[in-house]
Amino acid sequence: MISTEILYPISAVIATLIIAFIVGSIIPGFERKYVHARIQQRIGPSVISPGIMAPIKFLFKENIKPNSTVPGLYKTLPIICFIVIFLILLFLIPQTYTITALASVIAIIGFLKVEEICYVLMGALSKSIMSLPMPFPDLVKGGLHLDSQRSYIEDISSKRAFRLISFGSFPLYLSLFVPVSIVGSVYLKDIVNYQAIHGPILFTTAGILGFIVFFVGYMILMNEYPFAILKAKADVIEGPYMEYASKYRAIVYFTRGFLIFTMSMIFSVLFIGLPPDVYSWKILINIAIAFIFPLIMGIISAFSPVFTNKQLYPTVIGTSLLGVLAIILSLL
Repeated sequence: MISTEILYPISAVIATLIIAFIVGSIIPGFERKYVHARIQQRIGPSVISPGIMAPIKFLFKENIKPNSTVPGLYKTLPIICFIVIFLILLFLIPQTYTITALASVIAIIGFLKVEEICYVLMGALSKSIMSLPMPFPDLVKGGLHLDSQRSYIEDISSKRAFRLISFGSFPLYLSLFVPVSIVGSVYLKDIVNYQAIHGPILFTTAGILGFIVFFVGYMILMNEYPFAILKAKADVIEGPYMEYASKYRAIVYFTRGFLIFTMSMIFSVLFIGLPPDVYSWKILINIAIAFIFPLIMGIISAFSPVFTNKQLYPTVIGTSLLGVLAIILSLL
């Protein structure tokens, strides 16, 4: 017989992850139907269509052989992204806080960086568009071979992904250190316990500034307008995801909804002190936050232009400075 002390945390973790997966699968449809469609004054798709029916449809489609230098790794990258996001959410659940090394802000940042690196590799390893080689010819005057291959169009996506890692995610990571500075600990358990006594960090001056910085970083990481770094329609509409088909595209669809939910839970834990726990009624607040974030994001995206680099760089720099100010205030 399994003791209750072991069964309770295991069942709590499993149940919470199941709820997260269900909610994460509904969120894309909620965003498309009740935000984008309403703003554009159209009916929109079914709520279960983008996040549930579309991935199921792709699971039964014929797979293609990607034109890639390392096809095995290229096809594995969406799976790695899903696993990384799964691990972040796993260690946001309070029953896993005993594994202190992974239930920490440093671990969250590390996992998110792995997910960002996957975007770079997706673009760098793809050598085709819709399974057809489409290199740019070398037209540089004085080149040894005027018709030689210069670069692939997917490389543009890879370079944008590298910019995302280099500077685009700065606001998000700075905002994560606001609770750390206030509490004086990187461990999620300490941050949650602090807010249980002193109240949510969100209701402090540093917390409000941190929330603004976090949300900007959240939109950048989700690649939504005006911060659509990875999916620029000027060249590759789907960015690094362009060549993924069949079950790999299904994983991409599942991963996006899962990432939206996970990012909301990061905010819920760090700024409100409410970790996702299926055995607490407060899980309803977690779910509400998971829907509120894409609602706000969808409204902002619908009325925002697409930022060029001249607009993106100052915005990221300004938001990052706001994050630094929030950290300084949190230390006072």
